[in-house]
Amino acid sequence: MPNLRSCDRSTPLRPRWLATATLLLILVLLAGCASGGGTSAQRYSLPEGAQSPPISRGEAPSQRLVVARVRITDYLDAEGIVMQLDDITLNRARQHLWAEDLPRQLQRGLRQRLAERLPDTQVLGEDGRRDGAYELRLDVTHFQGRYDGRAIARGEWQLRDAQGEVVTLEPFSAITTLDADGYPALVRALGHSWDAVADQLADRLQELR
Repeated sequence: MPNLRSCDRSTPLRPRWLATATLLLILVLLAGCASGGGTSAQRYSLPEGAQSPPISRGEAPSQRLVVARVRITDYLDAEGIVMQLDDITLNRARQHLWAEDLPRQLQRGLRQRLAERLPDTQVLGEDGRRDGAYELRLDVTHFQGRYDGRAIARGEWQLRDAQGEVVTLEPFSAITTLDADGYPALVRALGHSWDAVADQLADRLQELR
Protein backbone atom coordinates (compact mmCIF):
# COMPACT_ATOMS: atom_id res chain seq x y z
CA MET A 1 0.00 0.00 0.00
CA PRO A 2 1.49 3.36 -0.94
CA ASN A 3 2.25 5.97 1.65
CA LEU A 4 1.38 9.64 1.24
CA ARG A 5 4.74 10.39 -0.31
CA SER A 6 3.96 7.86 -3.00
CA CYS A 7 0.75 9.70 -3.72
CA ASP A 8 2.47 13.09 -4.05
CA ARG A 9 5.57 12.02 -6.05
CA SER A 10 6.07 13.74 -9.41
CA THR A 11 7.71 12.02 -12.43
CA PRO A 12 10.40 13.42 -14.77
CA LEU A 13 10.02 13.58 -18.57
CA ARG A 14 10.32 10.07 -20.16
CA PRO A 15 9.60 8.43 -23.52
CA ARG A 16 5.90 8.35 -24.43
CA TRP A 17 5.34 4.64 -23.74
CA LEU A 18 7.14 4.85 -20.42
CA ALA A 19 5.25 8.00 -19.49
CA THR A 20 1.96 6.24 -20.27
CA ALA A 21 2.90 3.25 -18.11
CA THR A 22 4.03 5.56 -15.36
CA LEU A 23 0.75 7.48 -15.57
CA LEU A 24 -1.23 4.25 -15.22
CA LEU A 25 0.86 3.26 -12.21
CA ILE A 26 0.30 6.66 -10.60
CA LEU A 27 -3.46 6.32 -11.16
CA VAL A 28 -3.42 2.94 -9.44
CA LEU A 29 -1.45 4.37 -6.51
CA LEU A 30 -3.81 7.33 -6.21
CA ALA A 31 -6.79 4.98 -6.19
CA GLY A 32 -5.17 3.07 -3.35
CA CYS A 33 -4.56 6.26 -1.38
CA ALA A 34 -8.12 7.46 -1.95
CA SER A 35 -9.55 4.19 -0.66
CA GLY A 36 -8.13 4.93 2.80
CA GLY A 37 -5.56 2.19 3.08
CA GLY A 38 -5.57 2.39 6.89
CA THR A 39 -6.14 -0.44 9.30
CA SER A 40 -9.70 -1.10 10.41
CA ALA A 41 -10.86 0.36 13.71
CA GLN A 42 -10.47 -1.71 16.87
CA ARG A 43 -13.26 -1.63 19.46
CA TYR A 44 -12.88 -2.31 23.16
CA SER A 45 -15.10 -3.04 26.15
CA LEU A 46 -14.11 -2.44 29.75
CA PRO A 47 -13.28 -5.73 31.49
CA GLU A 48 -15.54 -7.04 34.21
CA GLY A 49 -14.56 -6.23 37.74
CA ALA A 50 -11.97 -8.26 39.58
CA GLN A 51 -13.75 -11.07 41.37
CA SER A 52 -14.09 -10.58 45.10
CA PRO A 53 -13.87 -13.58 47.48
CA PRO A 54 -17.21 -15.40 47.84
CA ILE A 55 -19.43 -13.80 50.47
CA SER A 56 -22.12 -15.58 52.47
CA ARG A 57 -25.16 -13.37 52.07
CA GLY A 58 -27.37 -15.03 54.64
CA GLU A 59 -30.48 -12.87 54.92
CA ALA A 60 -31.98 -10.87 52.07
CA PRO A 61 -30.35 -7.47 51.42
CA SER A 62 -31.58 -4.92 53.94
CA GLN A 63 -30.88 -1.82 51.84
CA ARG A 64 -31.32 -0.67 48.27
CA LEU A 65 -28.95 1.52 46.30
CA VAL A 66 -29.74 2.95 42.87
CA VAL A 67 -26.70 3.65 40.69
CA ALA A 68 -27.63 6.52 38.39
CA ARG A 69 -26.29 6.87 34.87
CA VAL A 70 -22.69 8.01 35.09
CA ARG A 71 -22.07 11.48 33.71
CA ILE A 72 -18.81 12.16 31.87
CA THR A 73 -17.12 15.37 30.84
CA ASP A 74 -17.50 16.55 27.24
CA TYR A 75 -14.12 15.48 25.91
CA LEU A 76 -14.74 11.89 27.03
CA ASP A 77 -18.19 11.78 25.43
CA ALA A 78 -17.16 10.15 22.13
CA GLU A 79 -16.21 6.78 20.66
CA GLY A 80 -12.46 7.38 20.65
CA ILE A 81 -10.39 6.37 23.67
CA VAL A 82 -8.61 9.40 25.11
CA MET A 83 -4.86 9.68 25.68
CA GLN A 84 -3.29 12.59 27.54
CA LEU A 85 -0.07 13.36 25.64
CA ASP A 86 1.40 15.87 28.10
CA ASP A 87 0.20 18.18 30.86
CA ILE A 88 -2.17 20.10 28.51
CA THR A 89 -2.69 18.03 25.34
CA LEU A 90 -5.47 15.45 24.89
CA ASN A 91 -5.83 13.15 21.90
CA ARG A 92 -8.94 11.15 21.00
CA ALA A 93 -8.07 7.98 19.07
CA ARG A 94 -9.61 7.45 15.63
CA GLN A 95 -8.85 3.75 15.25
CA HIS A 96 -9.23 2.64 18.88
CA LEU A 97 -12.84 3.05 19.93
CA TRP A 98 -15.22 2.09 22.70
CA ALA A 99 -17.49 -0.75 21.62
CA GLU A 100 -20.37 0.72 23.64
CA ASP A 101 -21.44 4.03 25.08
CA LEU A 102 -18.87 4.79 27.82
CA PRO A 103 -21.32 6.05 30.49
CA ARG A 104 -23.36 2.85 30.10
CA GLN A 105 -20.24 0.70 30.52
CA LEU A 106 -19.19 2.64 33.60
CA GLN A 107 -22.62 2.41 35.19
CA ARG A 108 -23.00 -1.32 34.54
CA GLY A 109 -19.45 -2.02 35.74
CA LEU A 110 -19.99 -0.01 38.92
CA ARG A 111 -23.24 -1.85 39.69
CA GLN A 112 -21.51 -5.20 39.33
CA ARG A 113 -18.54 -4.19 41.45
CA LEU A 114 -20.64 -2.66 44.25
CA ALA A 115 -22.99 -5.65 44.33
CA GLU A 116 -19.96 -7.86 45.03
CA ARG A 117 -18.59 -5.55 47.70
CA LEU A 118 -21.88 -4.73 49.50
CA PRO A 119 -23.55 -8.09 50.21
CA ASP A 120 -26.31 -6.58 52.38
CA THR A 121 -27.31 -4.06 49.71
CA GLN A 122 -29.44 -4.58 46.62
CA VAL A 123 -27.68 -2.55 43.93
CA LEU A 124 -30.08 -1.40 41.21
CA GLY A 125 -30.01 0.52 37.94
CA GLU A 126 -32.05 3.60 37.18
CA ASP A 127 -35.09 1.49 36.31
CA GLY A 128 -35.12 -0.14 39.76
CA ARG A 129 -37.64 0.63 42.49
CA ARG A 130 -36.67 3.85 44.22
CA ASP A 131 -38.97 3.82 47.25
CA GLY A 132 -36.74 3.83 50.29
CA ALA A 133 -33.59 3.55 48.15
CA TYR A 134 -30.48 5.67 48.30
CA GLU A 135 -29.09 7.00 45.03
CA LEU A 136 -25.45 7.13 43.96
CA ARG A 137 -24.42 9.68 41.32
CA LEU A 138 -21.00 10.00 39.68
CA ASP A 139 -19.45 12.73 37.55
CA VAL A 140 -16.32 11.45 35.79
CA THR A 141 -13.83 14.16 34.78
CA HIS A 142 -10.90 11.90 33.82
CA PHE A 143 -10.98 8.41 32.30
CA GLN A 144 -7.96 8.17 30.06
CA GLY A 145 -4.40 7.05 29.51
CA ARG A 146 -1.56 9.37 30.44
CA TYR A 147 1.87 10.05 28.95
CA ASP A 148 3.61 8.51 31.99
CA GLY A 149 2.10 5.08 31.31
CA ARG A 150 -0.82 5.27 33.73
CA ALA A 151 -4.60 4.97 33.47
CA ILE A 152 -6.59 7.56 35.41
CA ALA A 153 -10.14 7.53 36.73
CA ARG A 154 -11.11 10.70 38.56
CA GLY A 155 -14.19 12.70 39.40
CA GLU A 156 -16.80 13.31 42.08
CA TRP A 157 -19.56 11.22 43.64
CA GLN A 158 -22.58 12.02 45.73
CA LEU A 159 -25.00 9.97 47.77
CA ARG A 160 -28.64 11.03 48.13
CA ASP A 161 -31.15 9.63 50.57
CA ALA A 162 -34.66 8.41 49.79
CA GLN A 163 -35.94 12.01 50.00
CA GLY A 164 -33.37 13.24 47.49
CA GLU A 165 -31.27 15.09 50.06
CA VAL A 166 -27.48 15.00 49.60
CA VAL A 167 -25.86 12.86 52.28
CA THR A 168 -22.27 13.34 51.11
CA LEU A 169 -20.37 14.79 48.17
CA GLU A 170 -16.76 13.67 47.73
CA PRO A 171 -14.03 13.33 45.08
CA PHE A 172 -12.62 10.02 43.90
CA SER A 173 -9.35 9.20 42.19
CA ALA A 174 -7.61 6.00 41.08
CA ILE A 175 -4.44 5.48 39.04
CA THR A 176 -3.15 2.20 37.58
CA THR A 177 0.22 1.64 35.88
CA LEU A 178 0.00 -0.09 32.49
CA ASP A 179 1.80 -3.43 32.34
CA ALA A 180 2.44 -3.18 28.57
CA ASP A 181 2.23 -0.79 25.63
CA GLY A 182 -0.86 -0.44 23.49
CA TYR A 183 -4.57 0.20 23.78
CA PRO A 184 -5.54 -3.29 25.05
CA ALA A 185 -3.26 -2.75 28.05
CA LEU A 186 -4.72 0.73 28.54
CA VAL A 187 -8.31 -0.55 28.56
CA ARG A 188 -7.42 -3.27 31.07
CA ALA A 189 -5.67 -0.71 33.28
CA LEU A 190 -8.73 1.56 33.13
CA GLY A 191 -10.77 -1.42 34.27
CA HIS A 192 -8.44 -1.87 37.25
CA SER A 193 -8.79 1.84 38.07
CA TRP A 194 -12.58 1.41 38.04
CA ASP A 195 -12.11 -1.53 40.44
CA ALA A 196 -10.24 0.81 42.77
CA VAL A 197 -12.99 3.44 42.53
CA ALA A 198 -15.56 0.79 43.50
CA ASP A 199 -13.38 -0.18 46.47
CA GLN A 200 -13.27 3.44 47.64
CA LEU A 201 -17.02 3.93 47.28
CA ALA A 202 -17.91 0.64 48.97
CA ASP A 203 -15.69 1.49 51.96
CA ARG A 204 -17.23 4.96 52.34
CA LEU A 205 -20.81 3.71 51.90
CA GLN A 206 -20.27 1.23 54.71
CA GLU A 207 -18.86 3.97 56.93
CA LEU A 208 -21.88 6.20 56.28
CA ARG A 209 -24.42 3.64 57.51
